[in-house]
Amino acid sequence: MRKLLVIATVLAVIWGAYWLIGASAMEKALKTWIADRQGEGWVAEYSALDTNGFPNRFDTTIEGLELADPDTGLAWAAPWFQILSLSYSPHHVIAVWPDTQTLATPNQRIKITTADMRGSVVLDVDTSLPLNRSSIVMERMELASSEGWTSSLKAAQLATRQAVGGVNTYDLNFSATGFTPASSFVQSLEQDALLPPVIDGMSIEATVSFDAPWDRFAIERARPQVTRLDLQLLKADWGDLDLWMAGAMDVDADGVPTGEITVKAKNWREMVAIARVSGLLPAAMESTVISALTFLSGLSGDPETLDAPLSLKNGRVYLGPFPVGAAPRIVIR
Repeated sequence: MRKLLVIATVLAVIWGAYWLIGASAMEKALKTWIADRQGEGWVAEYSALDTNGFPNRFDTTIEGLELADPDTGLAWAAPWFQILSLSYSPHHVIAVWPDTQTLATPNQRIKITTADMRGSVVLDVDTSLPLNRSSIVMERMELASSEGWTSSLKAAQLATRQAVGGVNTYDLNFSATGFTPASSFVQSLEQDALLPPVIDGMSIEATVSFDAPWDRFAIERARPQVTRLDLQLLKADWGDLDLWMAGAMDVDADGVPTGEITVKAKNWREMVAIARVSGLLPAAMESTVISALTFLSGLSGDPETLDAPLSLKNGRVYLGPFPVGAAPRIVIR
């Protein structure tokens, strides 16, 4: 019995020492990372940083956190942020965001409020901490911009994982319900009596390749840029408009996409109206585009359903043989 007690005591002391060393290493790594950002000209401040959770967890809370990247003009501030992990599995972490945070760009400041926002992140065992897989959930999110617009969603989930056999390639799955686009955009729809303010549901399944891995350097140096997008499915249910999209595109170093996406839209006239009020389609071209799409939808046998290729080439977008505008640039700041 005495031997068992001695063994248990020794093991407890060893585990306690391991926890103290691990907690100290966690805090030191985070403080060093913040100090390194300050050395690179970032705004990187916090008021307190503590790790608790003995004996089985490393639960680190950073209070009064402010980060701003001078190269992109992006800034983020939160009253607190938590990084939680099991002490025997430190590369699988849970990130917890507060119910209020602020994201700023060179053009506006956005206040973000949520009922719940947290993510599970699994990192590969490497000094660069490459992302293996992740899952982020958001509930009752509301956005309020200094530019005067608001937006919200009831619930959303984003999941990623390294794609099998791909280099810097990730499978992505996103779903959202009760999404209300920016209020200024919704108001323009209401003026034309087009669609309800809330998108009932939307989902995206895709495989995305980047020019660099998503690891700690993606935050410290520069965000990886998209080089290819394989869209298995984009689906949105918005009032009477049902939209499906699938296809693939390559993206060059300037963010200009080239490829082809198949678009299927039920009650497609609403889609054209949305493109007009959002500025993607010049008003002077609306009647021409409607005539062209009426012809294309007639080929499918249902004049209310459009089934046509959306081509992106030479910096332009074509629906079938008809040009509809400039191709969007895909750039991650």
